[in-house]
Amino acid sequence: MTDFARPHTAPLQGVKAVLFDAYGTLFDVYSVAELAEQLFPGQGQALAVLWRDKQIEYTRLVSTSRQGPQRASVYQPFWELTRAGLRYACKRLGLDLSPEREAQLMDQYRQLSAFADSPEVLHALQARGLVTGVLSNGDPAMLQAAVQSAGLAGLLDHVISVDAIRSYKTDPLAYALGEQATGLKAPQIAFVSSNGWDALAATWYGYQTLWVNRQGLPQEEIGPPPVRVATSLHGVLDMLV
Repeated sequence: MTDFARPHTAPLQGVKAVLFDAYGTLFDVYSVAELAEQLFPGQGQALAVLWRDKQIEYTRLVSTSRQGPQRASVYQPFWELTRAGLRYACKRLGLDLSPEREAQLMDQYRQLSAFADSPEVLHALQARGLVTGVLSNGDPAMLQAAVQSAGLAGLLDHVISVDAIRSYKTDPLAYALGEQATGLKAPQIAFVSSNGWDALAATWYGYQTLWVNRQGLPQEEIGPPPVRVATSLHGVLDMLV
């Protein structure tokens, strides 16, 4: 690995706020697999993975197609893209998604389980006097429900939704919302995501980044690496020592 491709190991300097991606970083998007398995035996994990992949694909399609006179009609809130992703995934897998099953799975997505290290790390950051927040593709109502359900409401100073700009990450305007909400400059903010593409785009934007690589995936082959890489959220505390 070249020096350019190697993440830094020294503690970060000047960080005053830590912003987290929500889905996949604080909340386990694949926790829906248990209910999906009950509804569609033998297909739960496959449905959870394809659902997530299609959800993200739709956000990119909307964001890259938002120019011109049709911009307002192209945008859809994350909740609706999540529903569309579920419907597509079920059709792709040949699963019978009745209205009742759809309602069950969507309600489960509204109440995703938080990773075990999420409250621990947020408590620790709060104790250090750092500003904390979420910067997410989720729409406001969706995020509010998830944060409340997971018991994280008192641990987040900001819950920032990209819905305000009617576009999605990796649009630079999405990352700019973190600066606007905190009143800080990008280098003063640590951005944490479990999605390699999200960490890369946030690094391009100017944030000090941590990629939480829980799945042991390879690093992206373009762009600079995230400032730090870890296998759990505890890496946030390590990089701020």
